Amino acid sequence: MPKTGENIYKRKDGRWEARYIKSYENNKAKYCSLYAKSYREVKNKLLSAKTNICHSDFSGSDKEKTKFGYWLDEWLSISKSRVKESTYIKYKNSIEKHIKPTFNNINISDLNTYFVENFIYNKLSSGKLHSNEGLSPKSTSELLIIIKDTVRYAQSEGVNVKCHFDRISIKKKTYEMRVLSIEEENKLINTLLNDTDRYKLGVLICLFTGIRIGELCALKWKNISLSDKTLKIDKTLQRLQYANDNEITKTHIVITEPKSESGNRIIPLQDSLIKIIECFRTKPDCYIMTGSTKNFVEPRTMQNKFKSYLSESNIEDANFHSLRHTFATRCIELGFDIKTLSEILGHSSVKTTLDKYVHSSLELKRSNMNKLNFPHF
Repeated sequence: MPKTGENIYKRKDGRWEARYIKSYENNKAKYCSLYAKSYREVKNKLLSAKTNICHSDFSGSDKEKTKFGYWLDEWLSISKSRVKESTYIKYKNSIEKHIKPTFNNINISDLNTYFVENFIYNKLSSGKLHSNEGLSPKSTSELLIIIKDTVRYAQSEGVNVKCHFDRISIKKKTYEMRVLSIEEENKLINTLLNDTDRYKLGVLICLFTGIRIGELCALKWKNISLSDKTLKIDKTLQRLQYANDNEITKTHIVITEPKSESGNRIIPLQDSLIKIIECFRTKPDCYIMTGSTKNFVEPRTMQNKFKSYLSESNIEDANFHSLRHTFATRCIELGFDIKTLSEILGHSSVKTTLDKYVHSSLELKRSNMNKLNFPHF
């Protein structure tokens, strides 16, 4: 079986493929693919190909292999076959925009802890770098993860790297997600129930099921069972940049499975929501948000619609994702057990639900505090 760090994976046609950088042209890596019926066979082919390159003359392209940029390209190539397209594009943008300008021509064998620490410090949002605002702790941590994984990959290929990461840590800031109060939620519901259309229906579905905006946009009528009163989540829709810079347009729509296996889930629907949904039902293969088999609504459109409903309801501004947090908060207030809520939200871990989605409202805090009243008063 393939090991971590290897650029070897099994294709959908049953064959095994191994990729490696054969040369560099204009500072861009040129990849070569090898194919075989088994992992062992393609592994031997890869070792043979790399040996031939190592035994060749030490040309300019060979010198590139001492550079950190070479190993970034290798690591990114490996990642492409193992992660979702959205994740790969995120890695690619992070490398090109933030990491390569500093690390590209650094000799990987000379990389040290101080150099990485200094890079991280300059990227953090506590200061400014070249007159531009620094990155958040979360974004900087993601850069550090890429650098760590690249170093580990190089080490697995026999490169001696002096850098150690055990002393490099980033303190992350915690941000309280906006959650609608009960009063705000009721005002929003009144707006959504007034001349309800498909857009308002979409917001209602998210408010009473906690599904993500991309999951809503990918929903088709076949995902809803009126007889079982359930909603099945098995797809998500998002607009992504093209991984290939040669494309005419910069972005495209991608409909894929949810971000994790636990994202595939069935959610029970409330009777009151079912009655509203029934009014808009059409053919099974039609998108819920459009009633069409071909046309869909993009997340950005839903964001704009949600903002207009908040304004109409005289509610302070909030992000569409706050509907998901509001749903989770209401569930906790009503006594849902965490395991049930976690599965409805599609989390792979109860810890994620507790850490990110359980918000205690002032009303709940007051109610709990009143339980501590002295007797006979």
